Amino acid sequence: MSRRMMLAGNWKMNKTISEAINLAVRLKYSCNSVNDRDIVLCPPYTSLKPVAETVKDSSIEVGAQNMHHQLSGPYTGEVSPEMITDAGADWVIIGHSERRQHFSEDNQLLHEKLATAAREEIKVIFCVGETEQQRDEGKVAEVLTSQLKETLSGLDHPDFVELVIAYEPVWAIGTGNTATPEQANQAHQLLRQVLADIFTAEIAGQIRILYGGSVKPHNAAQLLGQSDIDGALVGGASLAADDFTAIVKFDTEENISIVDF
Repeated sequence: MSRRMMLAGNWKMNKTISEAINLAVRLKYSCNSVNDRDIVLCPPYTSLKPVAETVKDSSIEVGAQNMHHQLSGPYTGEVSPEMITDAGADWVIIGHSERRQHFSEDNQLLHEKLATAAREEIKVIFCVGETEQQRDEGKVAEVLTSQLKETLSGLDHPDFVELVIAYEPVWAIGTGNTATPEQANQAHQLLRQVLADIFTAEIAGQIRILYGGSVKPHNAAQLLGQSDIDGALVGGASLAADDFTAIVKFDTEENISIVDF
């Protein structure tokens, strides 16, 4: 089944507002001819609105890096679904390993966030992935299966405007280490089978699964050329316009044109 490629950039806790606008402007022009794949930029909360305004006349969409599962309330420092959509976000990243590791987000909380995103009609990039220790212990299938089943079970796929899965092996995030194309594709095939168990085989075949974990211009073509890899959630390389543009255009012959501002 043919699935439309997606390239998403997770800027994490980087870029001031002016820096974010500059990067968004450069990407808007360098990627303006790309119409056969989806591009999503996920800046920090402070830059959501200015980045959304910068790219509004292009095919680029904007996503938030996280959101609270409640719509409002006494949650100091948190941001609600309405707040991120009001700022111009169409997407939200849920379950990134850094949220799990540093902020103790467990599968129950992530289930609540997914349910809220579905109700509020926000498109979701949901992250899963194993640690190096879990891989060494042969627990990849066990970990990935539990991360999907404990969070998605009880939710109907039609409830989501769109659900995208991002496979991010924790040992490859920001380390410079990358899963081999074969390792990544095997994990994606496993995830698709688990999705079929949760929903149906037909729905699983429609869900895009992205790879994340030190995706760079030099390895993008090999990774994204695999049968079950439908795109990438890019971290560090999404902070440089030329690198992210090269990943977006990984299999085209078009010259990369970066605009300086």
